[in-house]
Amino acid sequence: MTAQMDPATSSATEIASAVRTGERRAVDVVLTSLKQIEALNPALNAFTDVTRERALAEAESVDAAVAAGADLPMAGVPFAVKNLFDIKGVVTRAGSRINLETPPATSDATLVTNLRKAGAVLMGGLHMGEFAYDFTGENAHDGNCLNPHDTGRMSGGSSSGSGAAAASGMVPVTLGSDTNGSIRVPSSFCGLFGLKPTYGRLSRHGTFPFVGSLDHLGPLARSARDLSLVFDALQGRDENDPAQADRPHLATCGELDKGTDGLRIAIAGGYFRQMAQPEALSAVDTVAGALGVSAEIDIPEAARARASAYVITAAEGANLHLDRIMARPQDFDPDTRDRFLSGTMVPAVWVQQAQRFRSWFRAMMRGIFEHVDIILAPATPFSALPSGTKTVTLDGETMPARPNIGLFTQPISFIGLPVVAVPVWLDGASLPIGVQIIAPAWREDLALRVADTLERTGVCKAPVAGSKFEV
Repeated sequence: MTAQMDPATSSATEIASAVRTGERRAVDVVLTSLKQIEALNPALNAFTDVTRERALAEAESVDAAVAAGADLPMAGVPFAVKNLFDIKGVVTRAGSRINLETPPATSDATLVTNLRKAGAVLMGGLHMGEFAYDFTGENAHDGNCLNPHDTGRMSGGSSSGSGAAAASGMVPVTLGSDTNGSIRVPSSFCGLFGLKPTYGRLSRHGTFPFVGSLDHLGPLARSARDLSLVFDALQGRDENDPAQADRPHLATCGELDKGTDGLRIAIAGGYFRQMAQPEALSAVDTVAGALGVSAEIDIPEAARARASAYVITAAEGANLHLDRIMARPQDFDPDTRDRFLSGTMVPAVWVQQAQRFRSWFRAMMRGIFEHVDIILAPATPFSALPSGTKTVTLDGETMPARPNIGLFTQPISFIGLPVVAVPVWLDGASLPIGVQIIAPAWREDLALRVADTLERTGVCKAPVAGSKFEV
């Protein structure tokens, strides 16, 4: 990155390289990010908390460390996190009114600490759907987080601010959470690369939970290489998270140049094509064509997997919030409250059956991955909907919009598989739409290789949102 380039439109990889080599000071990069936030956030509502003084102090420390010879892979890279991550001295909102009454966090979440150790600089906390139970980016307490590519559209949720902040150029990378699709949906709607790692890969210590058996954490970025850079920095065994798997570090940055050589790739058929709108099908076909893929594979019982994910989500989420629902129902977003109330009435036998099916579905998918390495599927059934949309028509049937945004993400997170969502801009389209690159458990490297190939060949791209948001 040359001295004339704008850090607001540069990748995390470029920024880190420039700071490490002395072309840029981390403080100057952070000041640019703060300027972007000040200019853009009033229109987009992506940030709920801006940690200005902390960010400047951290940037000074990075500059001093670089001057002393430290090799920091993410030197000076601004990042922000969904406000369910603990930030020392900041209340962990989790998108709720109730949590505002809790004391500020006394320490950072583990993943925030890991990125800071790599030299990244925290800029603050980001808008999200209440208690992460959302696909839209609409929040009754904090207002709507809007799509930088069209402010009349949804940003997607529940990692809404994570999508809008990265897509608008406020920061190059963000962290979000994904229970049923909350990284992949805003990636699709806002035109970003998003990584949902394998369940158990990354520590969840210091984050507010939603559904313990489904919650994942991961990055969103404007390039596949940046996803890889962040993912490599996020890894590390954390004894404070008993749910984290004891897996060796998977270095992915050095694997990207392998491309798709030797990978067996197939398109998800059946359910994943029947329920998709034309733009979602075209996006998958565009990616498949670029990769030279024509083989289609059926994923049996995908609809049942989605239904089972809903049962488990409703039951576990309601159990977590039962005391709050009973004591303060009026302080919930009405839509969130009603879903939690419904979850309190899910019969235990349904949950038990959903868990049995989950074991079957996981084993079945393991068998499929004996024959393929990557599966392509839509990330969302359609591109970003107009804000406030209540119903959509899919496969000739009118149905509620909010829950059906996650039609294609839920069957995958249900069994914890790693996925990279990649953004596609179809010819003549004014909005992006995402495609899921689904890999076997623990093989994030394969999905990232495919994503990087698609980006290098120009099939997928994540430009900073249009000139109306330039400062």
